[in-house]
Amino acid sequence: MIRHLSFAAALAAASPAAPLAAQQAPPPAPAPAPAPASVEALAPRLTAVFDEWMRANHVPGLVFGVVKDGRPVLIRGLGAAQVGGPAVTGATRFRIASMSKAFTALAILKLRDEGRLSLDQPAERYVPEMAGWRYPTADSRRITVADLLHHTAGYVEDNPWGDRQQPLSDAGFTAMLRAGVPFAQAPGLQMEYSNLGYATLGRIVSNVSGTRYQDYIRGRIMVPLGMASTGYDVFASPPATRAFGYRWQDGAWVREPDMADGAFGAMGGVETTARDYARWVAFLLSAWPARDGADAGPVRRATVRGIVEGANFVTVAERPLPGGGTCRTPVAYAQGWSVVEDCLAGRIVQHSGGYPGYGSIVMLLPDSSVGVFAFANRTYAGAGRPALDALRMLKMAGEAPERPVPVSDGLAGAYAAARRAWIAGDATAAPLAVNVLLDRDAARRRAEIAAVKAQVGDCPADQAINPLSAMEGTFLWSCARGRVAGRVQRAPTPALSLQVLDFAVDPTSTP
Repeated sequence: MIRHLSFAAALAAASPAAPLAAQQAPPPAPAPAPAPASVEALAPRLTAVFDEWMRANHVPGLVFGVVKDGRPVLIRGLGAAQVGGPAVTGATRFRIASMSKAFTALAILKLRDEGRLSLDQPAERYVPEMAGWRYPTADSRRITVADLLHHTAGYVEDNPWGDRQQPLSDAGFTAMLRAGVPFAQAPGLQMEYSNLGYATLGRIVSNVSGTRYQDYIRGRIMVPLGMASTGYDVFASPPATRAFGYRWQDGAWVREPDMADGAFGAMGGVETTARDYARWVAFLLSAWPARDGADAGPVRRATVRGIVEGANFVTVAERPLPGGGTCRTPVAYAQGWSVVEDCLAGRIVQHSGGYPGYGSIVMLLPDSSVGVFAFANRTYAGAGRPALDALRMLKMAGEAPERPVPVSDGLAGAYAAARRAWIAGDATAAPLAVNVLLDRDAARRRAEIAAVKAQVGDCPADQAINPLSAMEGTFLWSCARGRVAGRVQRAPTPALSLQVLDFAVDPTSTP
């Protein structure tokens, strides 16, 4: 079920109580915190962006949210949850379609952490019905679990077909798997989006955990995060709390029939609210940066950060820029998410969803601890364009700055050594790795430092380094007659030694 829109295209209930940990009461909801004044100031503009898109695309209702620094700072409902019925609120339940795949991927990674499966193993080890499949060529390798995660199993893109498989019974899915599938190409050759692949991952979760997929996700991930209104069985949700799905047809909204929960739920079956989903977004973003300290989530922080690890089949999307022109944007599919390098916003981790009656989008800036998401109740109406506009608006307003890299003790020591070398006029005043003087000897380096000093004059000693990592940094010193651009990088040895020590005149600062 589920339509994952490509990045380019994205732009143009509780279910029955689960066993396992699901029997625990969810943690109490935190008291709502006031949004920062700057986000409050932006709220009318952000709302207008989504409202305009909603009206232009004949969407009955929509909710969007902004999560920042671990909490929802803005949740707004627009329009109607049901035509002629209640307004959309943060408590309205929407199906989120392919954004469900993120839960599936994280469940697979959690089971991997527990030593219960390997991503590199053939998928047939965990789904025996796949063992007798006929592959497209005699030299095709077996489909691995990782292939299913990355959409590189060789299956055909199946959005039109996959959308309608949601209600398939477990027995029907078993028969489908036993019969085998035709291939678009041999496994591992390219990325081609597959709902069948993610449904198969759901079967792996069930088989490996010994618990029905939907119950495993609720019990091990959703309930521990306090997502009490999130599940898979839409018929278990009170009808008054739901956003009904519609299509726009012949100038009117037509109700889409609800599809029951079934074997393809792993690829698109989640129903949730904006309030619950904000908890999920906050949990994901909390995995960044890597750090010491308690790791108390339902999935380890390091594992969550792994969702951005792609399969290296990169495509390029052309995206319009404000004021004209386009941005060539590389996109790679990772593990339940697409990773996008955006010209304006930086690295975006995103996924869209579409389904009969629904469309959705989520965009995360993990290096800024900011996320934007939106749910709509019209067929395939993924609000990618307004979500990106909102992210840009937050970025331009200074509400999504990238997290600074701290200066480690080791880098501070390397920078101090670079300062000593500068003051002495001699690179050998710093602890140098073996390559440095082999690359350029000591006499040449002394001459280079002297030439830079003669051009720029005196340089104050209290200027900061710009860390690129715990091992490397750059600096730009303002001096009497110009600027010095420099770089220092430690060698990968326990004892401090520099493999890079460079000083140069910044050409933009002197005649």
